[in-house]
Parts: sequence; structure tokens; C-alpha cells
Amino acid sequence: MSTSSFEVEATVESLDVVQDHFARWWDGLGIDDPALRFKLETALAEIAANIVEHTRRTDREAGRRYTVDLDATGQELTAVLTDNGRPADVDLGAVTMADVHEESGRGLALAIAALDRLEHRHEHGRNVWTLVCER
Repeated sequence: MSTSSFEVEATVESLDVVQDHFARWWDGLGIDDPALRFKLETALAEIAANIVEHTRRTDREAGRRYTVDLDATGQELTAVLTDNGRPADVDLGAVTMADVHEESGRGLALAIAALDRLEHRHEHGRNVWTLVCER
């Protein structure tokens, strides 16, 4: 099982669902590399939490949702999260770690530090986050 795809509501409860799906996907890969797992899982959790906390949807009838696509190849592990929110106002090149006394503001910085590549774009009314760890 090198790929997995699922959709969840953008709620706090979805964060557990994302981690459960990730664990099943990872276990099916047969990769014995705890550091690699930690990096991708940490970044996935942080981006999913940002989607839940920060995305806003103008179409209230459809609700806030996001899709998670996981893929493993011989070269890299990828997670793509796509939400139906308004464009996220984010400049990944300007992200810095929050001060130690701040209660929030570390998610994107942790994801960037954990990954080999983090990309964000808005297309067709959706935010698309691509997370990549090289093997």
C-alpha cells in the first residue's frame, strides 16, 4: 500500500483521524526508519492543525473539508493536503520560529524544519500543501 487518500471535515477531531490513517499507511510500507517517520508525521500533523485552525470557507453549506493524499516511492514520501478554504495568506520563505514564550506560531516552522520540501499554492478554489521527505 504505497498510496492512501481520504477526506475529513476540518475539525479538531479530524487530527486524530489523520494520524490514525497515517499510522496504518506507514505500517503498510514496511519502512524501518523512525526518524523519517517522525519528520513526515510531525509535518503532517502541523499542517493539518493549521488547516483546522486557520482556513475559512465562504460557502458555509459545503462545510470546511480537506483531503490527505499519501504516497511513497523509492525516492520520496509525499503528503498532499488540499482544503476548500479561502487562499491562505502565507509566505513560506518568511516563516520563522515563534519566540519561546509564545503559545503558538511554531507549526509552519516545525514543518519546514522537518521536511525536505514544503510547498503551498492556491488553485481552483483550494489550498494545496505538498510535504516531501526524501528517502
